[in-house]
This record gives sequence, structure tokens and C-alpha cells, in this order.
Amino acid sequence: MMCGIAGSGKSTHAQALERRGYVRLSIDEEIWVRFGRDAAEFDPAEYEDHKAAAEETLRKRLVDLMEVGQPVVLDYSFWRRTTRDDYKALIESHGCRWELIYLKASPETLRQRLAVRNKSHGANSVTVSEDLLNKYLAGFEEPVDEGELTILQD
Repeated sequence: MMCGIAGSGKSTHAQALERRGYVRLSIDEEIWVRFGRDAAEFDPAEYEDHKAAAEETLRKRLVDLMEVGQPVVLDYSFWRRTTRDDYKALIESHGCRWELIYLKASPETLRQRLAVRNKSHGANSVTVSEDLLNKYLAGFEEPVDEGELTILQD
């Protein structure tokens, strides 16, 4: 389970695991496959609906993959503790083991990375404005004593 704010390196880390044989599940990619558009191009309420539908699809796929013993990396932000706890319980209920990888970056590092990423186009280049980043920073529930592996990104 990847965890971190936009620009912290979650997808890069998850893609490295994918090259080692993990199946990578990404809400951003699922939305891109369905609509061919950057999440930032949707009305916020519409995006939340698309995100919920994508997560439901990927959650079912996660269960299917766990049932056949396939290693999976969840390339999500996991910004809320309740969501992390929910997924941990789901994984454990299928007799599997979870690992929470928290990619921690300073706001300055995030801004620098997002300035570069915002110039790209594609499923892993969702545009994040300064206002949206500030909302992410204010709302992110940093994992503390959750069994996380913290990787500093500064």
C-alpha cells in the first residue's frame, strides 16, 4: 500500500515494484483508461463519482488477485487513516500480508516535483494546482505507529 501526497513518488515506487512482478492498481490509471482525461479536467463532484467507481472496480480486482496469491501494489494516496485501516482489514481477511509504504516529502519538494509533472500529460501525470496541493497538505493524515515504512523523499 503506497501512501503519500501527490508528487511524493508513489507511482514511481509502485512502478518499480511492478517491474519486479507485482500487479499495480492505480485509481488515476483506471480513470484514464475509462475517460482518457486528466482527473483535474473533471468537475470535482463528477471526479469523486468516477474515483469511487474506479476504486470499487480495483477493490474487486484486488480481492481476485489476492485469492490467486498474486503480489499487488496499491498505487493510491491513502491520505485517510480510516481508509488505510479498511484496506488493511480487507487484506488480512483474505489471509494476506500488507505493507504500508509512506513516501514523505516536504511541501517544497512536492511543489518542485508537481511543477515538472504538471507539464506532462497522461495517467500518471494528474495536474495538481497550488490550491489543490494546499488542500492535500491540510487534509493528509500522516501515518504514525501504523506499521508504516517511511521513505523520506527530500
